[in-house]
Amino acid sequence: MHISIISSSVRTGRNSHRVALFFKNYLEINKLATAEILDLQQFQFPVFNERLKFQKNPSPAVVEFADMVKSADGILIVTPEYNGGYPASLKNVIDLLTDEWKRKPIAISTVSAGAFGGSQVITSLQFSLWKLQALTAPAMFPVPKVSESFDENGVPSDKAGSEKRAGAFLAELLWLMEAKKKMSV
Repeated sequence: MHISIISSSVRTGRNSHRVALFFKNYLEINKLATAEILDLQQFQFPVFNERLKFQKNPSPAVVEFADMVKSADGILIVTPEYNGGYPASLKNVIDLLTDEWKRKPIAISTVSAGAFGGSQVITSLQFSLWKLQALTAPAMFPVPKVSESFDENGVPSDKAGSEKRAGAFLAELLWLMEAKKKMSV
């Protein structure tokens, strides 16, 4: 099984990428799935002007991103909370694709500098994904005070606690991935 981790912040000095690094390492060390990070900061997509399927000459980066989303068995989105919502960079790529999200198992980890771990962003993000018929996992992985919780390499300050929560969180995504695989036969 293969999981693409979307690191959605393109902000200077971002901290949510730390959590994306943590999940990539956790998945690979525990041999739960292969993993890659789709770093929206590296893609630098232009502002959404048309869905990919209607673009006459899409950029190679857009096509590459769509192929990576489509070929993944599951997606793990790591997003910060900005003013109660998710970043424009993430909304941009969600709106860019259509069929790629349909019935795609997706888990969401929310991140904030404050004490609530990005809990306000989950509803709006889930709603956008539901509209595209994605399968969102019922588990959440909120990370409060992210810069204190994970270092710049994705190493958690509370290794045992973070790994225990990650195991339960990822079990939901892996279950959805396996269920979809069985239903696609």
